[in-house]
Amino acid sequence: MASHSKSGIKRILINILITLVVGFVYFYLELPAINLHDPSFYGFFFLIAVVYCVLTAFSMGVIKSSRDIGAWWQGLKQYCFAPIVICGALIVIYALGSLVSSPIIRASAYRGLLAVQTGNFAQDVDEVTYQQIPMLDEASAKKLGDKKLGELADMVSQFEVADNYTQINYHMHPVRVTPLEYGDIIKWFNNRSKGLPAYIAIDMVTQEVSVVRLAEGMKYSDAEHFGRYIYRLLRFRYPAYMFDTATFEIDEQGTPYWVCPRITKRIGLFGGTDVMGAVLVNAVTGESTYYETKDVPQWVDKVFSAQLVMEQYNYYGKYINGFINSVIGQKGVTVTSKGYSYVAIKDDVYVFTGITSAGSDESNVGFILVNQRTKAATYYSIAGAAEYSAMSSAQGVVQDLGYKATFPLLLNISSQPTYFMALKDNSGLVKGYAMVNLQQFQIVATGSTVADCERAYVQLLIQKGIAKPEAIKTMSESGTIAEIRTAVRSGTSYYYVRLEGRDYFYVISVSDSEEVVIMNPGNQVTIDYVQSEGSLRLANKIRKS
Repeated sequence: MASHSKSGIKRILINILITLVVGFVYFYLELPAINLHDPSFYGFFFLIAVVYCVLTAFSMGVIKSSRDIGAWWQGLKQYCFAPIVICGALIVIYALGSLVSSPIIRASAYRGLLAVQTGNFAQDVDEVTYQQIPMLDEASAKKLGDKKLGELADMVSQFEVADNYTQINYHMHPVRVTPLEYGDIIKWFNNRSKGLPAYIAIDMVTQEVSVVRLAEGMKYSDAEHFGRYIYRLLRFRYPAYMFDTATFEIDEQGTPYWVCPRITKRIGLFGGTDVMGAVLVNAVTGESTYYETKDVPQWVDKVFSAQLVMEQYNYYGKYINGFINSVIGQKGVTVTSKGYSYVAIKDDVYVFTGITSAGSDESNVGFILVNQRTKAATYYSIAGAAEYSAMSSAQGVVQDLGYKATFPLLLNISSQPTYFMALKDNSGLVKGYAMVNLQQFQIVATGSTVADCERAYVQLLIQKGIAKPEAIKTMSESGTIAEIRTAVRSGTSYYYVRLEGRDYFYVISVSDSEEVVIMNPGNQVTIDYVQSEGSLRLANKIRKS
């Protein structure tokens, strides 16, 4: 009897050991949070329970000795009572949690996930400066990044550019950044000891692409494996935390970080996804620090994803008058439009998306701006064209050229909310720009440069009586040319002119002022410009004094 007892205990211990090994492997690969708010946790525990019960059923002879299902069940309960009870309890918790998380009974809680203020656009959003207009969309940025890496012989054979281009404000300037990643598993083995040597930074205004080489390579990323895979690092350091997608950013000194939003469920067990903080992981050293949302450093731009804030606004707009109204009648129900873009305001990045009434997709009743660091949301009640309608208007002006408009940004031009978009040819190259008035989308202006486009747009506003003549703010400066440089962007030649005693350059397109091609250092000139800030100032004319 004692021998039989010892044998049974030995088999149980072996079953537990095998179950733990299977559970660890699954946990290591799938990385579920040890948290009752995470649905994947239930799947993880059920897997462990099933593995243990199956092993026990075979090792203890339950399968062989049981002649029918009833006997099999009795035998299984004898040896697996604890996991069966816990599984039953988790099923009850999951079912009740799903019920109390339902919008049917918690509509007001879903509506309250996003606090929406009403704002005045002309007062809240400063008039545009050219140093803040991202002239590239993400697709164009990716092309530039891939092209730049292709020029670097020491990197192109081993690394690729990651696809997760994050738009940030870097020193009050819109920039997209993305890390490199290993070309394949063999190249990972060859280079992992040194890490990823650089990241790509693309100036969204000047379209300048920089490969920022690091003194020490990045050892932690979503391109890594084993313990240096960013999500595995997070899981083992914060086993109970649930995380949204980690985003790549750089601080004010250019140090690369992963910003990893910690999500929570604010309604019941599974409803009302929100962000309660963020873990910042140094991509080089792996050092990590957790911050509550109110304490996240100012340089961080993306804590709340565009998808999350749009989901929360849709709850707000859908359940504004209760659940029943959202299904029957839909009085006052609004939803976000089909797309979104990012707007740089001061040192923060905002998600912009139009708001339309339920069932309508041709026009917007307003739009929202949501701060991606703080989730401060402001609604502007300005009816006008939906984004895709504005894109169609812009494309209609250049239909003979076959250009396609990018998804628009929202700018303040002469106190008017204005859609701004790039116009691209079939090969994806930017050939020009368009501005469309949000409220009167028949007011459309295009130009080969942003300066051209804005001048034409403001002239249209003046003609329509929307803006006053003084809205065109042209200034002049005279001096001696100290330095002149050239560059070609999207097939257009640009000249960068610096006057003696100045530390900034004027950027002049040949299409704006052909006379610039005959200018040389030492010439006395007068430059007309429309921008008075920054190290690069867009000019529209240069002439000899």
